[in-house]
Amino acid sequence: MKDYFFTLEMSVRDYECDMQGIVNNAVYQNYLEHARHVCMKKVGIDFKNYTLMGVNFVVVRAEMDYKHPLTSGDSFEVGMHLVKESRLRLVFYQDIFRLPDHKLVLKAKIVATALNERGRPEIPLEVENILQRFLPAA
Repeated sequence: MKDYFFTLEMSVRDYECDMQGIVNNAVYQNYLEHARHVCMKKVGIDFKNYTLMGVNFVVVRAEMDYKHPLTSGDSFEVGMHLVKESRLRLVFYQDIFRLPDHKLVLKAKIVATALNERGRPEIPLEVENILQRFLPAA
């Protein structure tokens, strides 16, 4: 498995599966979001605290390519790379692999930004400074 900025292991719960016995397509967005939130909190960016300050982090685009289904009880890992695409856009490249065989399950590109108290795109300077430590060199 390639090196990622952040990885998180999780497992499928029964209620996340559809009538076919596989994880419902919409549930994968929950997995990806949970991994992003855990990652950001780990580096010092707490979404709840920023929300209380009037800053809201939002997804503006989500692209997902489903490669192989997960089923109830499967363990999996979400791997993530973070790239600053522009002054206002952060891109999370996220992959999901089934464990223990590391079979590719999903590839995703999630584009996000932050909105200030006026609802305008603005990534706070404090967030910029934190992320600079983790973003690949340009």
